[in-house]
Formats: sequence, C-alpha cells, structure tokens
Amino acid sequence: MKRLARHLYFWVLIGIALGVLVGYAYPDAGALPGTFKASSLKPLGDAFINLVKMLIAPVIFLTVVLGIAGISDLKKIGRVGVKAVLYFEVVSTLALALGLLVMNVVQPGKGFHAKAAALDATSVASYAQQAHEQNTTDFLLHIIPNTFVEAFTANGNLLQVLLVAILFGLALSHLGVRGKPVFDMLESVSKVLFGMVNMIMKAAPIGAFGAMAYTIGKFGIASIAKLAALVGTFYATSAVFVMVVLGAVAWFAGFSILRFLNYIRSELLIVLGTSSSESALVPLMEKLERLGCSRSVVGLVVPAGYSFNLDGTNIYMTMAALFIAQALDIQLSLGQQLSLLAVAMVSSKGASGVTGAGFITLAATLAVVPDVPVAGMALILGVDRFMSECRSLTNFIGNGVATIVVAKWEGELDGETLRRELADPDVLVPAEAAGPP
Repeated sequence: MKRLARHLYFWVLIGIALGVLVGYAYPDAGALPGTFKASSLKPLGDAFINLVKMLIAPVIFLTVVLGIAGISDLKKIGRVGVKAVLYFEVVSTLALALGLLVMNVVQPGKGFHAKAAALDATSVASYAQQAHEQNTTDFLLHIIPNTFVEAFTANGNLLQVLLVAILFGLALSHLGVRGKPVFDMLESVSKVLFGMVNMIMKAAPIGAFGAMAYTIGKFGIASIAKLAALVGTFYATSAVFVMVVLGAVAWFAGFSILRFLNYIRSELLIVLGTSSSESALVPLMEKLERLGCSRSVVGLVVPAGYSFNLDGTNIYMTMAALFIAQALDIQLSLGQQLSLLAVAMVSSKGASGVTGAGFITLAATLAVVPDVPVAGMALILGVDRFMSECRSLTNFIGNGVATIVVAKWEGELDGETLRRELADPDVLVPAEAAGPP
C-alpha cells in the first residue's frame, strides 16, 4: 500500500472516486435553495486546469526554441513538420472513417424518431456560446498574433505560440556562438518552469475531485442512461481505435500500446478527471523525452498535434452527426456521408483539448451539411459532457503515439531507452513522486 501511495495516479484515482460519490450524494436536481450542491465544487477543477494552462504557453515556447536552436541542420525542422502533418492526416482520416463505419453498422440512433421542430435549439446555442468563450476554435483566422506578447495571453492559442517559437528558434540558431548566452538563459528558465509544473501536479487529485463532482452533480449518472447506446458505442469505438489502429501503429514503431498506456497512466487519470487533455500536456512532453524522443521532435509534434491530431474528436464528429441524422429519421446517402467526412476533416483541425471544443466543431460541421439540422445537437447535449472525457483521452493517447512514431521516423528516438522505460514503468519520476496533496 505504501508503494502504491507514492504514485500520483493513486491519489488522482481517489479524487475521481470521491468526486463521483459527492456528485451522486449531492446532485443539483431536487436540491433545496441554499443547500450544498456538488456543482459548487466546479472551481476546484477549473482552478487546477487554469494553473496548468498558465504554464503551457511558456513551456511550449521554451521547448520549441531550445529544440530548434540546438539543431545544426535546419532542413531537419522542415522534415519533422512534413512527416508530422502526413501522419496526422492519415490517422485522423482513419478515425473519421471508423466512426462512420461503426455508426452505419450499429445505428444507435435508429428508432429514436425525434422531431426537429420539437428540439430546443436555444439550449444548443447557449452551450455553444459558453464553450466558445472558453476555447479558440477559429485558429485559422488567428494564427498570427498582433504582437509578440499576445501569443502568450488568454486570447492566444498554441499555434500562435508555436509560430513565435519557431521564428525565435530559427533566429537564435542563426546567431550561432553569439546566441549561446540567450540559449543558456532560456535553458535555465525552462528548468524552473518544469519545476513549477511538478509542484502544480501535486494538486491534480483535488482538481480531478472538483471536476468529477461537478459533472455528476450537474448532469447526474442517470443522464448517461438516456443515450446509453450512443455513449457506449462511442467509448467502444474509441477503445477499438486505440487498441487496434494505434496499437498497430505502435507495433510497427517497435513498442507495445499497452505498455505505453501503463507508462502514462497518471496523465490519463488526470485527463479523465479534468476532462481536458491540456491539463496533462506538459507532463506528457516530459515523459516522451524520458522515453527517448528528442526534445526538438517533442516540442514540434505535441503542440501541433493538439490542433491537427485529434483522433477522439474525429471519431465523435462522424458518430454524433450520424446519430442525429438517424434519430431524426434522416437518410443520408453514401455521397452525403462522404461529404460529411470531408467537411469534418477540415473543421476538426481547430478543436482544442478543452471541454466543449468538440461540440463547437460539430456545430460548425453540421452548419455546412444542411441535410442534418444543427438544432438536432440538442439530442446529445445532455451526454456531451460524458463523451468529452473519452474524446480527451483518445486525443491525448494519439498525440503521444504520434510523437514516438515521428521521432522514430526521423531517427530521433533512442530505442534502448524506450524499451527500458516501458519495461519498468514503476520507476518514480518527479511528477509521480508527488504523494498525497
């Protein structure tokens, strides 16, 4: 028991379990005015996510800058970028196609017989607006920040940070020896920031507790049962994608997907508890470097993957769209379904790892496919929050696998280190040695 209690994932699991119990015991539904509601614990989860997000931009900036500045062959940067994008597109397309295939076979929405005119479109608009305020999904219009500092503000996004970091790193690399003092200073600052991350991760169990209590207290466990077919099919499809598709990719790259999942179990529990893949972004980058991936590859692939390699969101997009069509008794032809897939391939490229982004992206997709009314999203509004956890987990795993594959593809992966680390995942690392908060 003492050995188990030394790992962060143990305390995160305790936080999640307590959150479920508190949410079940003190639900919002039926609570008297002025009495305690589990949803009032939401600030605990939000505070933890904000603490992590506070450091994401500077950590990514420093990681990318130091990685690029440390590369003598600048052509390598372009190769890594091209290989990453190629991998993202192939795997993302497989995720979209898998969701389409499963929905045509299982058809969980068939027999629902919902009427579009009776749906509450205002609830969809309200939810979408709230999610839009928390996420920057229109990144194509905002890749270039107005100022250098804007990329690091709340209005910025990871692609802005990545752009600034690449330019800064290239300029620093061109300075050669003259840029060494700046390089050394940034490397020291990087160590300080990663130390801050390790401190913040000790609060992960508290954040997971608050986020899970809010989810169960606000929406109730019973709300899952209303659309259990969709939720269950989505979770099962995501599991198949991870074990079969990503499992095959991992096998070709020379490692086991099961060993990799075991290696990042702490981060997976944090993502599950907070419903945000961004909450474990920095620890993932640390572990990928510890697995033998070069810093330059990790610094380029992981941030880009958070906008371009969203496997879970892709699966959700096609499954949710087809579920709405089936529930409204709308028959989509093969051509219409392929059109939906094509639109989703583009629109999904902006969904970040924060709760609500997938719902916004789905709305954007349905808006350009008139056969399926956007108002139909009201059908899945009640369970979207529960599917968000699975989206985030699948996105998170996909980006980890992508980084290892691209690193191996580029010859920047230490195979011996990878095998050694995955064979002995119980060796304590700073983030896991946190103990109880």
